[in-house]
Amino acid sequence: MTDKPDNDWKTKAAIAAGAAVGSAAIAAALLFVKKRKDKPGKPTPGTVKAPHYPPETD
Repeated sequence: MTDKPDNDWKTKAAIAAGAAVGSAAIAAALLFVKKRKDKPGKPTPGTVKAPHYPPETD
């Protein structure tokens, strides 16, 4: 009977490295989406007040 190959730790290390890279990619994607969602978009016409006009008072 042959002994178990010595590369068992290599397989475990490769799986751990793949999981780390995959989880880092998912985290980066989630941060990118959140960053884009928080950005204010272009205002629609008619909702922007010019800063040089004083507020109306009576």
